[in-house]
Amino acid sequence: MIAYLFPGQASQFEGMGKDMYEASDIAKEYFEKANEILGFRISDVMFEGSMEDLKQTKVTQPAVFLHSYIKFILNGDKFKPSAVAGHSLGEFTALTANGTLNFEQGLELVKIRANAMQKACEMAESTMAAVLGLDDEVVEEVCATIDDIVIPANYNCPGQLVISGSKEGIAKAIDKLKTAGAKRAIELQVSGAFHSPFMEPAKVELAEAINKAEFKTPAIPVYQNVNAKKESNPQAIKENLIKQLTSPVQWTNTMKNMITGGIDHFVEVGGNGKTLINFVRRIDRSLKTEAL
Repeated sequence: MIAYLFPGQASQFEGMGKDMYEASDIAKEYFEKANEILGFRISDVMFEGSMEDLKQTKVTQPAVFLHSYIKFILNGDKFKPSAVAGHSLGEFTALTANGTLNFEQGLELVKIRANAMQKACEMAESTMAAVLGLDDEVVEEVCATIDDIVIPANYNCPGQLVISGSKEGIAKAIDKLKTAGAKRAIELQVSGAFHSPFMEPAKVELAEAINKAEFKTPAIPVYQNVNAKKESNPQAIKENLIKQLTSPVQWTNTMKNMITGGIDHFVEVGGNGKTLINFVRRIDRSLKTEAL
């Protein structure tokens, strides 16, 4: 059985999507529609912008969504997936690909999410750090000892966990994690602490938009970040999507549950085509993986 995986932030790259725009009238149509919905020419930023330009949350999120979704539209019929999943932002792409949302709805929600998160980031000094080479339990224990907001944010794969928190709290956690034996513990170049209580103001704004939107019963289930379980009920999908913004991404358990559910072939759609596949390989190297 096959599953499509859709990446989130940090999978952007300079010139993303330019090849599709130049080679396909369908891709061109989607890019121009996106420029209209977003109110600025995101295609120009994607094709000509620097990595610095692409790092802005309000640009990164719609750019990654667009790149993955258009790649799915152009290549999606190569396989017949039994399920989809997306990492953080990628969950919105997954829900658009499986028919829960249409393209316009998906991009509009991503636009609202990105702008709301950007505002939340500007309200407090917060950041994230990647921790490599420690068991999840050790990282959790260290986070619990910090006298500030520091929590696990992305359970990416065994031996790789991303933490979120205040600038000061993350600095303390990095020191303690290195002492605890982490191979690496480094602050990430992000604009704030995603998947943490710092995103609560953004969650309120996004919840309003999600609750107003019409979610359809999808053609194939989505495995959701919040609980790592597959879901097809539109109301449950909405509730989990709202919780996602302030909750950890349970990616390791998502992959394990997909494997237990019979998925043995994972296809990463969009981004640099390596991030999510590498996480799968860290869990089980015998599985078939490829990128569209």
